[in-house]
Amino acid sequence: MESAPAEGEASLGTKVRSATRWSLVNTMVMRLGNFATGIFLVRYVLDPAAWGVYGVAQTVLMVLLAANELGVTLAVVRWDGDVRRFAPTVLTLGALSSGLLYLVLFVSAPAVATLLGSGEATAVLRVMCLCLVLDGLSQVPAGVLTREFRQGRRMAIDALNFVVSTSVTLILALRGWGAMSFACGAVAGNVVALAGCAVAAPGMLRFGWDKEQARALLRFGLPLAGASLLSLAVVNADAMIVGAVLGNIALGFYMLAFNMAGWPVRVISETARRVSFAGFSRLADDPKALSAGFARALGVLMAATVPACVLLGALAGPLVELVYGATWRPAAEALPWLMALGLARIAAELTYDCLVAIGRRRSLLLIQGLWLVTLVPVLILAARAGGIDTVAVGHVVVAGVIVLPAFLVALRRGGIAARALARVCVRPVLGGAVMGVVLVLLRQRLGEGVVALCATGVIGLVCYGLCVLPGRTLVRGALARRGPTRGDERPVADAERAVAPVPAQKQPAAPARER
Repeated sequence: MESAPAEGEASLGTKVRSATRWSLVNTMVMRLGNFATGIFLVRYVLDPAAWGVYGVAQTVLMVLLAANELGVTLAVVRWDGDVRRFAPTVLTLGALSSGLLYLVLFVSAPAVATLLGSGEATAVLRVMCLCLVLDGLSQVPAGVLTREFRQGRRMAIDALNFVVSTSVTLILALRGWGAMSFACGAVAGNVVALAGCAVAAPGMLRFGWDKEQARALLRFGLPLAGASLLSLAVVNADAMIVGAVLGNIALGFYMLAFNMAGWPVRVISETARRVSFAGFSRLADDPKALSAGFARALGVLMAATVPACVLLGALAGPLVELVYGATWRPAAEALPWLMALGLARIAAELTYDCLVAIGRRRSLLLIQGLWLVTLVPVLILAARAGGIDTVAVGHVVVAGVIVLPAFLVALRRGGIAARALARVCVRPVLGGAVMGVVLVLLRQRLGEGVVALCATGVIGLVCYGLCVLPGRTLVRGALARRGPTRGDERPVADAERAVAPVPAQKQPAAPARER
């Protein structure tokens, strides 16, 4: 009688592991490619001002992408039943909303660019935000690939996207197109990605309309669209404020620091999020398994991310100069704080996926709203009081003092105890502290040469490993010692969770700013 569930769990575990491996390879290859392209452009082609213009356009695009499909397309991942039955309605909604958003942006682009302190970004905005329409069309087939854990096909699509977008960007940048080269490259890459999605998930680009399905999708999708929009606003509020208050050059330095901070965060977080929501959704009906799975996932993510964040934060100045050149050294002022923010973002994003999977839409909306309402005035005051470093400090303070505690409360109400999460995080945090002290001391003693930095980094990583490796069993068994959870109380009805989507993992394909 129990063989069927066991086989189902084994099958799900196999799919998740396979998808995770493909997702990791995909993310690392794409990020390394973006990294190499960004270094070339920053060192030899673009100046901080041009980087800042591109940053304004990319920031606006990322915020609009959050609301692009009204929060309904990733219902394809979560909704039970035959996906072909409701996909046409989802595609129609996505196409209509993305087309309307683009028209509004096209008309308001001059005002938006001026408001963000970069009037010359108008044309770049209008071109780059064509990705809105392409994204609205591709979300259904992309959602099907995620639903079925077909990350191998996603890797092939992303590779084509990267090759095309990077080639177009480099060619145009070398011809003096500046920030516009990124916009054209992003559009070209997204066209190829749309074609790839259509081939990889045949039959998913069919328009249709079912009034009842549309009503259900909008009823449950709009709150998630709001939470998604708030989330992207939180992530990009700093860039908007830096550009408006401190100008394009400061924004260029801040963007570079934010991108560097995103290296470990995005590689690890994107790898996990491409499978985490689908995995949590499968476990949503088993609170005990969901609690154990979330704790294990958080422990693995923290253990993998902390050393990279500490390394980049402790050696920020010499690493920025080594990679991008002395001209960009001011970016190092914000980098250590942004690395701390990166750790908080990884925990917040994983929590977001888990809460969506169990239907806690209202909690997400409230927390994201609280984050944004608190963050904006803090960042404005920070920007006026200092520079990009004070902006980064303000970000960390808000995340650590207000947002993460709020997420912990929401998780506890969903049946996941903070004590179990603390167990799997304590050794990575302790190891990171030890590693940071070692790196600072060795940097003072050995200097900032290439050989010295390599030796310093290796010794720091060894110290971290000695602190963390004895705790590997904690990640696997943190919840084994726990008693029954409160998860037997269902937070919402099954029907209410049936179409709960999450923010799509938007990848506009431009190789520079990776917010």
